[in-house]
Amino acid sequence: MLLDAFAIRLMEGHTAATPTLALALKRILALDAGTDIDVGRWLWLAGMRAGGIVAGELWDDDARHTLAVRQVEVARRAGALVQSQYALNFLAWIHIDAGELAMAAGLLDEDRLIAEAAGTSPVGFCAILLAAWRGEERVAAELAEASTRLATAGRMSRLLTVADHASAVLYNGLGRHDAARDAALRAFERGDLGYEPFVVTELAEAASRTRDQAVITTLLHLLSERSVTAPTEWALGTGACVRALASDGNTAESGYRESIGRLSRTRMRAHLARVHLLYGEWLRREKRRTVARQQLRRAYEMLAAMGVGGFAERARRELQATGETVRKRAVVTKVIELTAQEAQIARLVREGLSNPEISTRLFLSPRTVEWHMRKVFTKLDISSRRQLRGPLPVAIQRALQL
Repeated sequence: MLLDAFAIRLMEGHTAATPTLALALKRILALDAGTDIDVGRWLWLAGMRAGGIVAGELWDDDARHTLAVRQVEVARRAGALVQSQYALNFLAWIHIDAGELAMAAGLLDEDRLIAEAAGTSPVGFCAILLAAWRGEERVAAELAEASTRLATAGRMSRLLTVADHASAVLYNGLGRHDAARDAALRAFERGDLGYEPFVVTELAEAASRTRDQAVITTLLHLLSERSVTAPTEWALGTGACVRALASDGNTAESGYRESIGRLSRTRMRAHLARVHLLYGEWLRREKRRTVARQQLRRAYEMLAAMGVGGFAERARRELQATGETVRKRAVVTKVIELTAQEAQIARLVREGLSNPEISTRLFLSPRTVEWHMRKVFTKLDISSRRQLRGPLPVAIQRALQL
């Protein structure tokens, strides 16, 4: 059924494939690993290489979240190292979309630790996306270049799309919309299954800012179709935002308001924050400074708290342009530096895991976990696991990436 759904999607288009895609996703969600199907086969079906792609095609953020969480749990329980690494990256992507960048970073640390323990390489496809949302231009550019070289050598189209999508996020955040449009357009024209919602979001913003009316018209047509074939709050909220970007006056305002209302009912909190930013920027251009400040302040508070660097800086500059003084965030003078492995182990202790459980999770010996815990206690100047599970000073929260 899954293969039929993909074949119909590629040969006949989204509308024709939707019923089969939806039924395939429903059956994948209902499967019980180890009971209905072999664990290895379930991991493939539920992961980003199958079920996750279908959920993306259907703009179903709840299904993506459910599949990612289950895949991590099943892969860990089965001791499937490589599948665990892919699952961790899939779940990290979910957390990035939710604006939970610190949690995504922790999962990518775990991917690296598993690779180190197993003598393999990190999967790390989500690392470039994390750097892009953080606005880390140098890191994201280096990762994009490396991914492009690897993808070109191995003829891996989807990895090229990952790099282009991340580049579009980065450049939209930095306000370099020409570069964002070019990257997003490459990904859009490549048409890899499952990436449409993410590529469309970046391409719409970049095309509106570069006044590429042909692209905007194409996206409006596509999203009009999705409002029928995949009428989720995510798809409808994105469609409303694109209509707003393409419009003026009351039509634009109602589009932004509808988009905020719909996306607030999804897991896509980072995207919601960006619509607040777009709405605030539009209001400022309309010389409605008082209302613009409300939207821009909301955007800045959300984006800064998430660690979404480029977009947060855009919001800060827009707020200043309205005449508002943006209060600087408190500076933490004490810096605690933990290694990635120490931070990951400390976070797992905070979640309530014992040393044997951490040993199993990270594929380390209990003695190695104990050795790292002693180093953590020394660096954090604490003496018990209980202290890690309670309220923590800001400096320690930063060290743990909480």
